[in-house]
Amino acid sequence: MLERFLAEAEAADPYGWQRWLASLLAIHQPQRMIRLDCPWWHVAATREVARFLAARPGARVFEFGSGASTAWLARRAGEVISVEHHADWHRLLAPLVAGFANVALWHRPLEGEGYPGAIAEAGGQFDLIVVDGRRRIDCLTQALPYLKPGGIVLFDDSGRSRYRAGIAGCGLRESHFLGRSYCVPYPDHSSILHG
Repeated sequence: MLERFLAEAEAADPYGWQRWLASLLAIHQPQRMIRLDCPWWHVAATREVARFLAARPGARVFEFGSGASTAWLARRAGEVISVEHHADWHRLLAPLVAGFANVALWHRPLEGEGYPGAIAEAGGQFDLIVVDGRRRIDCLTQALPYLKPGGIVLFDDSGRSRYRAGIAGCGLRESHFLGRSYCVPYPDHSSILHG
């Protein structure tokens, strides 16, 4: 029965209620989330990011915090570099994204500058930067010089009070989304920061 429900959800509107409901059964199960083609972000913000990437064939993406979003991005971008601090999560995800030739999945320790500084290691600029891991304000600060003109930052869980000052002071214009988000049964926040 679950298999049938997931198959029906896969064929449903990616931003509709059926796909969202199926995502609630996939929380912390990246295999199911990848199958459903859902990142763990606000639904409307996800749609906006999809539109942004569709208008930029071959877009370059850097992601702080890996997961089902890494595969979602790989299906829509030319290159995805994703950095993950959690060694066990990295080991779980590596085979799940190995089939995407355009993905580089890095592991960097959270301590020191290895994790937030990974974007400098990647070199060049990015059309989209996703901030959805740990040390989010440090990551955002490190990322700003690497955002292409006209690029965007997807900052997930942006409603948390500990992030608000950093977002407000980053110099980018914020579009804030609150409401239905994949994988959670309550309203949640994501923001798109415009360069």
